[in-house]
Amino acid sequence: MIGSFSRFNVQHTIDWFVEKGVKLKEEDDGRMFPITDNSQTIIDCLMNETEQLKIKLKLNHDLKKINYSTADLFELNFNNETELKFEKVIITTGGYPQLKSFDFISALGHTIIPPVASLFTFNIPDSPLKGLEGVSVSNGTIRISGSKLQEIGPLLITHWGISGPAAIKLSAWAARWLNENNYSANLHINWLSDYDVKKIENFFGELKSTSPTKKILSNSFFGLPQRLWERLVTMAGITEKENISDLSKSKINKLVQLLTAMNLVSNGKTTYKEEFVTCGGIDLKEVNLQTMESLKVKGLFFAGEVLNIDGITGGFNFQAAWTTGWIAGLNASKMD
Repeated sequence: MIGSFSRFNVQHTIDWFVEKGVKLKEEDDGRMFPITDNSQTIIDCLMNETEQLKIKLKLNHDLKKINYSTADLFELNFNNETELKFEKVIITTGGYPQLKSFDFISALGHTIIPPVASLFTFNIPDSPLKGLEGVSVSNGTIRISGSKLQEIGPLLITHWGISGPAAIKLSAWAARWLNENNYSANLHINWLSDYDVKKIENFFGELKSTSPTKKILSNSFFGLPQRLWERLVTMAGITEKENISDLSKSKINKLVQLLTAMNLVSNGKTTYKEEFVTCGGIDLKEVNLQTMESLKVKGLFFAGEVLNIDGITGGFNFQAAWTTGWIAGLNASKMD
């Protein structure tokens, strides 16, 4: 996508929306939204532009098949028996969760990389963290045991498991690995990415000397949310009556393990089917990325998630859609 982004990038997207009257804001993490915090603002902008350009929208036209004739014309057959003919076609249907949904494209000779879900929350049915929904840490590490796949960043405990930017990014990098393993995985959570194990062990050792009577359960350390701290301390077998001086080495070791390598068993994606994108789609080897035109069929163009492109956050996927859409539209509109 480097060449494509050099032609239409984030700044171009920002400028386009601002020119159309959409005021934008940037969050601390770099994500951008309309100042209204309402996606309807973007929808209204695009619909207004469609009206001004006198683009015709055909609703209730469920595409069934595309025929490419020897006269260099595309015949689109719809389920409502309508047939329309065009010299150029741009397919921007987004991603499909099932391979068979791409049949009308593969019938034109294109190879489809099987789609799998990406950008989702890890479902943990038997989570020992239940009751802590909404609790988050700003800099944790989530790793899939038995692989090199891991991400560092904010983590959020939800009703159904672990979410937050780090978890969602990990689901993108691990999309195919997780699919091949039926979305079952052992997750290792480090709630304290800014601290190594030795540093934490030394901290408890020094605390025994400096504050031997300090209650361990009621005093959160390392900046962890109090509710999460209390849960981890309790899981380590430490009671509310125990001072730091009362703690055995085994209990301290257990607490350190829970803080830096807590094991959670993930079984499936989020139960609410809230995957943001799919990984997979039209093989990029069969598309001219300078024009987004098919290398198989002249006059056929693609843009957006229907292509085998997916990023680690929603913003990257939006930008890929804006960029490929701009390139496809520009080139499809050229007269041969």
